[in-house]
Amino acid sequence: MGRRVLITGLDTFWGGRMAQALEAEPDVEMILGMGTSEPSVPLERAEFVRADQTYSILSRIVRATQVDTIVHTFLIVDSTKVSGRTLHEINVIGTMNLLAAAGQSSSSVRQVVVKSSSLVYGAAATDPTWFREEMTRTSPARTGVERSLLEVESFVRDFAEDNPATVVSVLRFANVLGTDIVTPISANLSRPMCPSIAGYNPLVQFIEEDDVVRCLEHVTRNRIPGLYNVAGAGRLPWSEVAALCDTRLLPLPPAGTRLFALPLVQLGLIDFPPELEGLLRYGRGIDTSRLAKTGFACRYTSAAAVDSFIRATRLRRGLGHAPTSYTYEQDVEQFFRRSRAVVHPGGDASA
Repeated sequence: MGRRVLITGLDTFWGGRMAQALEAEPDVEMILGMGTSEPSVPLERAEFVRADQTYSILSRIVRATQVDTIVHTFLIVDSTKVSGRTLHEINVIGTMNLLAAAGQSSSSVRQVVVKSSSLVYGAAATDPTWFREEMTRTSPARTGVERSLLEVESFVRDFAEDNPATVVSVLRFANVLGTDIVTPISANLSRPMCPSIAGYNPLVQFIEEDDVVRCLEHVTRNRIPGLYNVAGAGRLPWSEVAALCDTRLLPLPPAGTRLFALPLVQLGLIDFPPELEGLLRYGRGIDTSRLAKTGFACRYTSAAAVDSFIRATRLRRGLGHAPTSYTYEQDVEQFFRRSRAVVHPGGDASA
């Protein structure tokens, strides 16, 4: 009997990409995804169930499907996407319900993988050059995203201690760049002007979007427990990243930064979520040597992740607009797969 995997946030970027990756795994028998809306990517084997963002129905689903693995990709790391209340419901309440379902009496769950973020370390003048997993942040959490992620990881640690037979993995990813994903950083680097803070030129670290999925798959496939930093090798000065991306730095004053940035945000000239301010002052570096010992290596360095992003951005600029993307519609895909009217390779219609 093969693996039975449940993925949270199947309708999100990471949930959909992870489902696609696991569909190619021969030892994965069943993939079930949960989300608040239909999946946005084409899927062959994965099933979908609609659920509220707090996953209140998850206990029933775990009992009914006997899943052995849960991959929790649905944690908000961009505070501009939702309200503070919704952020707490998704990150904190949703994770509490997930862990309660995984830890219930006679649970079939034997592995839990959580996609977290290096935002848990914060960004401050007193930070070390490289954060290792056993280190704690040097300053209090200043944003709702950071506080929620710290709370989530605290719940996961308690769960791991209370359920020693369950393999629990937490992956803290650096800031992501890639050809498809859109984040506040990638949005800023795609514009003519990019925010910076006067007097600061921080060193920043990235991970390419494909390496995020590869790492989630690596830890899930090999049942690797523990807490791991995940990032491409090396760091780059923010000014160099902006120059490579052909965008001009827009210096914000070091005092009253958010107040000065607010009208620029409202005009759509920049993205400036609270969690970005600390990064643009002090940068952040995370040590990935612990992950390397598990046999995983990112294919992209931080510089290569920027280069991959630049190539995609220049292609879009050359076209004059973002290329038209395919929109996955479940009913249409079911027609192509099952309709007798469709002629398959070899010239035969569907049976």
